[in-house]
Amino acid sequence: MEVGAAVRLIAAPAYLKTADPMPMLRPPDLVDAEEVGQVVGLRALEQLAVRFRRGTFLLERSQLELVAN
Repeated sequence: MEVGAAVRLIAAPAYLKTADPMPMLRPPDLVDAEEVGQVVGLRALEQLAVRFRRGTFLLERSQLELVAN
C-alpha cells in the first residue's frame, strides 16, 4: 500500500489509535464498516496512518484491504 491509496477495514478493531503526535485510544465505532479511508502516512512496523471521516487513525496493514477505484 502507498500514500493516497483507498482502503477499508476488514474487521472492526477492539479500539482505534489516533495518529496525533500524542496518540489516544478511541472507541472502534468512529469508523463505519463500509467507510473508505485514504492512506496519508506510512509508519514503522507495518502501520499506516489512515484518514477517515471522523479522524486519522493508526492501523496495521493486515487490518486493511485495498478498494478498487
